[in-house]
Amino acid sequence: MTEFSVRGSNVVVVGAGRSGVAAARLLADRGARVTLTEMRSDVGEEVERLRELGVDLELGGHLPETLAGADLVVLSPGVPPSLAALEQARRARVPVISEIELASRWVRGRVVAVTGTKGKSTTTVLLGRMLEAGGCLTLVGGNVGTALSTQVDQSMPEAIHVVEVSSFQLELTATFRPWIAVFLNLYADHLDRHADMGAYAAAKSRLFANQRVSDTLVVNADDPEVLRLTRDSDARRVSYALREPLTEGVMVVGDSIVRRTHSGDDPLVPLSAVHVLGRHLLGDVLAASAVANLIGVSAGDMSRAVDRFTGLEHALQPVGEVAGVRFVNDSKATNVEAARCAVESCGDHVVVIMGGRFKGGALETLVPLFALRADAVVAIGEASGRIREAFGAVVRVVETGSLVAAVRVAYGLASPGGTVLLAPACASLDMFQDYAERGGVFTEAVARLEEEVCKKREQ
Repeated sequence: MTEFSVRGSNVVVVGAGRSGVAAARLLADRGARVTLTEMRSDVGEEVERLRELGVDLELGGHLPETLAGADLVVLSPGVPPSLAALEQARRARVPVISEIELASRWVRGRVVAVTGTKGKSTTTVLLGRMLEAGGCLTLVGGNVGTALSTQVDQSMPEAIHVVEVSSFQLELTATFRPWIAVFLNLYADHLDRHADMGAYAAAKSRLFANQRVSDTLVVNADDPEVLRLTRDSDARRVSYALREPLTEGVMVVGDSIVRRTHSGDDPLVPLSAVHVLGRHLLGDVLAASAVANLIGVSAGDMSRAVDRFTGLEHALQPVGEVAGVRFVNDSKATNVEAARCAVESCGDHVVVIMGGRFKGGALETLVPLFALRADAVVAIGEASGRIREAFGAVVRVVETGSLVAAVRVAYGLASPGGTVLLAPACASLDMFQDYAERGGVFTEAVARLEEEVCKKREQ
């Protein structure tokens, strides 16, 4: 098989985000003539430094003639394939691929790819730690951490790349073929980018489209959409489930996560080692355990990795307690289903801070839960009106102009012993650079509030 080569080719990278910059560097290193095009005119130092590698920067817009004149176009995940400037390139039959497709063509190690609407980052990071504990040469990245393009030079046959992949990264893959693919779940999300749920599901299904009988597909048997989409896959199937009884697969039996086979149950991880908040995150531990077991990591090494893992920043992260009211940061809960799981994990008497740029889904499906569990909702961002309309009849809804103000208002509405939960059910881009910045602002606001309340008590 001829190795993929771009030497001497004219390659255009669209979008100067983290993945686009990584792709441009990789392409320049592989001998391509690279142009990086970006809508912004004001880019950071990291982008400007690409000029030193011979990369041409085309800033302030995407020129259709530049794209049409390329031998290959690589799209950053944040750039939609429906971009109007690409029409001329497509008519000229210029191949358009994603950054993860590009990098995967040069990766020499084995790829474990994780997707789903929620839980991708937790599963990916925890699995990486399990493999490291088991002595595997492990590289974690993709949609979490570093782009896969940054790992190509470190890749060697014995390496295992644990890669989080989003629908944005998957939709323009052509040859991407994970050794092990993990499909966690599928709920309505990103409908501001994908035309409908069918298009979203089709993008997610690219995860396993190229797998063969020698590959493995790990599926969540609790999710009927995952089972429907994967039923015709050629790959060997391994199931895990929190609810559905399995004759074979990874599940919870008694006080342990076990791998059930025709020979019996093999204990993998004791539940006492699991410290993440929320039952849905336990499902992510099951998924990671299933893959680690397939790769040959011992139960002891898995358990030690789980015991040291207290969750990810911005994912059901406890960030403080003020006068008996606890504050939980789930800024990563950017869709309706993730917000549901977050509220379910926090018990009764929850004040939910939510809002931002709505990505689709039915907020109304949360009404019974909010009527039962929520004391109030504090709405922020573009979706404030939509949130008031969805929940105003069953719970008090207060709109605020900033997240800092929302923290203070939520604290005033909270019951002693209750929880203020940031679970936006929306993207952050109307007010913040990303979910991490939003979570950071929330955490800082809680710290300032805690300091003020302590000072008042001392006076």
